[in-house]
Amino acid sequence: MTFLLVDSGEKLNDLLDVLVSEPRIALDTEFHRERTYFPRLALVQVAWSGGVAIIDPLAVDIAPITKVFGDGSLIVLHAAQQDLDVLTHAVEMIPRRIFDTQIAAGFLGFSTPSLASLVNAELRVALPKGDRLTDWLRRPLTAGQLSYAASDVEHLLELHDRFRHELEVRGRLSWAEEACEDLRTRPAGPADPADAWLRQKDLRGLKPRTRGILASLAEWRERRAMASDIPPRLVLPDLALHGVAQRDPSSIAELAQARGVDERHTRGPIGSEILEAVARGRERRADLPTFEGEDLDRSLRPAITLVSAWISEVARTHDVDTALLATRHDIVALLRRDVGARLSGGWRRDLVGAQIEDLLAGRSGLSFDGRGGLRLTSVSPEGFSAET
Repeated sequence: MTFLLVDSGEKLNDLLDVLVSEPRIALDTEFHRERTYFPRLALVQVAWSGGVAIIDPLAVDIAPITKVFGDGSLIVLHAAQQDLDVLTHAVEMIPRRIFDTQIAAGFLGFSTPSLASLVNAELRVALPKGDRLTDWLRRPLTAGQLSYAASDVEHLLELHDRFRHELEVRGRLSWAEEACEDLRTRPAGPADPADAWLRQKDLRGLKPRTRGILASLAEWRERRAMASDIPPRLVLPDLALHGVAQRDPSSIAELAQARGVDERHTRGPIGSEILEAVARGRERRADLPTFEGEDLDRSLRPAITLVSAWISEVARTHDVDTALLATRHDIVALLRRDVGARLSGGWRRDLVGAQIEDLLAGRSGLSFDGRGGLRLTSVSPEGFSAET
């Protein structure tokens, strides 16, 4: 495969002069975050009607790429969430219009497919196999690395053509476009440090005081990791996080006795910072969030299982990825009558939301169809009537 390696500002400007007039641009990124808190961009790959280019952000300022992120160009990606997160950090901007081929595939009978599987199934092309753990930040990059990176965008525009046609034929293009916009507008970047403790395990087994200390320590660790741009585990490992919270130390000597704590955690300012976080945690109320459905009226909780079963059946019969149609959170939001519940509007309501309303109102019921599936039946005062 022939591609352009962009490793200077002049080459990038020349490339962007071409791309700004392109209606569609395929895009992918390579990045690492194993040794940093924020993702470190290693490559940006683009493809357009005239070729493929690999931009090296270690050799050139990547910021001007935002010139093609306006309304004039549709940016085609695959499994775009991480790419959007990386771009948010790297250039503080994401494209105004995107098309995610993984999302589109979900409306055509695929279930979160990889790019390689899609290209093989749809285009009968086998993408080159690369090393999943390759170091994209190493320079110089090998010919194999560059070829593999280029292949990630080489076929995206062809996939877009095919999927757009198939979605139009099935009357689902607007569904896919709405789902892509939902993804594009989803909050990107790091989560609130105050919520970092919620990612820890076995929280329900902790006493309220211990949980408050753990929450305070986890927030401190997250903020320190962000400020130093290192993974939180390098600030304080999870074992030490729990060990300190359990021991509730008031001095450096007591801190040193906590499980998982070593000398680097007790000397210098870090030891004092840990003890300050512990002190704040003693006064902190850290209530566990309710699980989805726990705050529903008890009489409605069985409806989650019933509605989930029907959604799975609709997804199967309509060749839509179940995760795109509705998550458990979506079901609970509908049952709670939340404002903006996704099942109460748009294509989801057209496909399944109205049927769920009939189920909940007692106007319909579910039965087996005798062929291993479910069917929706209308309900009258005398009992079940014919299939609807």
